[in-house]
Amino acid sequence: MTGYDDEAFRVAYDKVMAKWPPDREALTVPTPFGETHVNACGPRDAPPLLLLPGGGTATSASWYAQAADLSRIRRVYAVDLVGAPGLSARAGDRHPRTVADLAHWLDAVLDGLGVPVADVGGHSYGAWIALHHALLSPARVRRLFLLDPTQCFAGYKAAYLLHALPMLLRPAPHRVRAFLEWETGRAALDPDWLRLQEAGARFPAVRPVTSPRPAPDALRALEKPVLLLVAASSRTHDPTEVVARAGALLPHVRTAVLPEVSHHALPHAAPDALVRHLIEFLSG
Repeated sequence: MTGYDDEAFRVAYDKVMAKWPPDREALTVPTPFGETHVNACGPRDAPPLLLLPGGGTATSASWYAQAADLSRIRRVYAVDLVGAPGLSARAGDRHPRTVADLAHWLDAVLDGLGVPVADVGGHSYGAWIALHHALLSPARVRRLFLLDPTQCFAGYKAAYLLHALPMLLRPAPHRVRAFLEWETGRAALDPDWLRLQEAGARFPAVRPVTSPRPAPDALRALEKPVLLLVAASSRTHDPTEVVARAGALLPHVRTAVLPEVSHHALPHAAPDALVRHLIEFLSG
């Protein structure tokens, strides 16, 4: 297994994880692509909820602001992506290289957790993975929530890509901080969370799986309840376009716009409305 042994990253990770509920458990789930690290909390007999983080330097730790509330009604499983910052470990040079690989990986994670079907949610790139998983493995997904998803219903803004380019070409802590300050409009971000994002810049990540947006016909055929929550101040894409296209394509979607929050301030700095929407949706 190829893990990541960096003391500064681990200290920053553990400091954010200390904000999780006290019943949090750290689980290791074997998959064909390596060992997946899962942070779990909530009653073991509650319906399962699988959470996926965004891309870049995001990790499962980012869900700390919602973990306590969600674990009152669900058994929460928050996953570190294989080949991305976090505590998951690749099996040598094996890592997901296609959308089908990602779906196979998540199926293996659910199998390892003993979960035949789960509610699934993700933020940003994690929402993109969650949506593709629901399309490719519909029997494993009960309900789906997408938190400001990227490359699902609208493309990136040119200005966003331009500002992200230095960080993508030469990752470094100061470039991560500068990018996050720009995208969030210098919003007040949790300093512990911000240090974890900076530490993630040194992570030897592999190239993430990317592909065109899901096919319109596939989205029209998705017979799952979907909750789409969009950041009103997102600089990633046009929030209005995201809501409009999702509403036109998904047959069972409800949408809401989260005011006064940007894409990268999610999920940890989300307004209280985020949890209210999630609890109402998951309670069905």
